[in-house]
Amino acid sequence: MTSNNKPRVYVIGTGGSISFVGSHRTDYINYSYGNKHLTIQELLDRVPEVNDFAEIRSEQFMNVGSTEVGPVHWLGLAKRINQVFREDPNTAGVAITHGTATLEETAYFLNLTVKSHKPVVVTGAMRPPTGLATDADINLIDCVRVAAAPQSASRGVLTVLNNEIQAARDVVKTNSYRLETFRSNELGLLGYADSDEETVFYRNPTKAHTVDSEFDVEDVSELPRVDIAYSYAGADGLLVNALADAGVAGIVAGGLGSGGSPSGFSTALRDARKRGIPVVISTQTGNGRVVRTRRTNEEGFIVADNLAPKKARILLMLALTRTEDPEEIQRMMVTY
Repeated sequence: MTSNNKPRVYVIGTGGSISFVGSHRTDYINYSYGNKHLTIQELLDRVPEVNDFAEIRSEQFMNVGSTEVGPVHWLGLAKRINQVFREDPNTAGVAITHGTATLEETAYFLNLTVKSHKPVVVTGAMRPPTGLATDADINLIDCVRVAAAPQSASRGVLTVLNNEIQAARDVVKTNSYRLETFRSNELGLLGYADSDEETVFYRNPTKAHTVDSEFDVEDVSELPRVDIAYSYAGADGLLVNALADAGVAGIVAGGLGSGGSPSGFSTALRDARKRGIPVVISTQTGNGRVVRTRRTNEEGFIVADNLAPKKARILLMLALTRTEDPEEIQRMMVTY
């Protein structure tokens, strides 16, 4: 708490639809064309209500569409958040604005690399702030409110959009335009940032995160390159072989059903494994686990549990900063 008895929240802007300036009030699809953004302070000025429940410290980390966000930005953002918590012990939480296209990836990376019990909450918008019925303002208010709430602590990195609080590990974007796009599928949301201005939780994530994570990126300047190869009917080994020939550090296979793939694709994965490349088998289904089987054990594959391919990639990148042992990486896939 601060001297005025309001929790201090750092609000960090990174860009995305929540910041884009459209050409008119019904511009819902072409607003990124001009690449014009509001700053994080301009976004906060639109919602002065946040100052009623938090002492705001705003900063612009970057201001880009989220399709341009990648591992180098994840590293910088994680380091900045850890620096905030380390240097300002009066910080109650951190709120981050982000584009929705890669929001779930950034949030999961932070879930594995932020070293604090204090809340870190990520939000975005499906409609730009210049559009009619924009969700930018209420999502920003909710993000700051959840970051300021003491009951948000020790739950890992959170996302909040459409008044719904989700766990970074589980949340995925499920629709291209609808406001209710962010879902945790069959696992369900954690709680609500509701209309009575309460932050209410109904469950906790159980997988290890934040301070219980073994990953420390303070001295990491570059993450190992890991790519995803998606399986499909008739898929052969062309893409997997190209990745292996390019010297990638790891491959995540987005498998069919419970993780399977056509024989040509599977053969290429086995060949990549023989070349010493860690291979993680995940599923495209959106729900359910990929489990260890006789085949995966014999062929030395790692299974992703119920992590989506994009999140299995993030975990494999971090795992490879510590080990190349498949059994250790497998332990990490189950732990996080």
